[in-house]
Amino acid sequence: MELMREIDIYCERMGPAFWAEPINAVSNGAFLVAALVMWRRAPQPVCRALSGVLAAIGVGSFLFHTHATVWAMIADVAPIGLFILCYIWAAHRYFWGLSWGWAGVSALGFLPFAAVLTPLFSAVPFFEVSAGYWPVALLIALEAWALRRRLPRVAMGMAVGAGVLVVSLTARSVDMAVCAAIPVGTHFLWHLLNGLMLGWMIEVLRRHLAERPSAG
Repeated sequence: MELMREIDIYCERMGPAFWAEPINAVSNGAFLVAALVMWRRAPQPVCRALSGVLAAIGVGSFLFHTHATVWAMIADVAPIGLFILCYIWAAHRYFWGLSWGWAGVSALGFLPFAAVLTPLFSAVPFFEVSAGYWPVALLIALEAWALRRRLPRVAMGMAVGAGVLVVSLTARSVDMAVCAAIPVGTHFLWHLLNGLMLGWMIEVLRRHLAERPSAG
């Protein structure tokens, strides 16, 4: 793998310079703000861990939108993948009451779930740009539906999260398509909305754990 190979896949990037994507780079502050807010708001260990990973997402994405290389892309996507797996574990541990081990198995189950669905999304016009992320939105929506009777408030919170993620994925997907009309693109909206959505997902977990003081 050529770790130093440059990557140019966003509308705003017009060259190899560090600040070639200033709005995309700075908008990653949304992740850091959300992480700080939730770190202070949610003292439960699992929420603190998720807040730490959320901060790492902001740092990794900043590196990608400034350096725009393969190694920076890895720094970008790795914390996102970690957050997804950690949240699935937490959801199945605390929303569904699974043991630590079975919650871990369920988290790893996301990998074949995504492996099957990503090529399917890739084959659909518009969805292909963000094919790797649409399975996440689908999973959150399915979890919300499954929890609607067991934990209706959690289900509603997750449904809101899925809805925000769909909007943010739309912004990510149309970035290059609207480049002629909007020179800075729309990828920065993906950052802003995702920072909000991920912070909200931690809040959904926090509220549930607050009702179970021994959990977390």
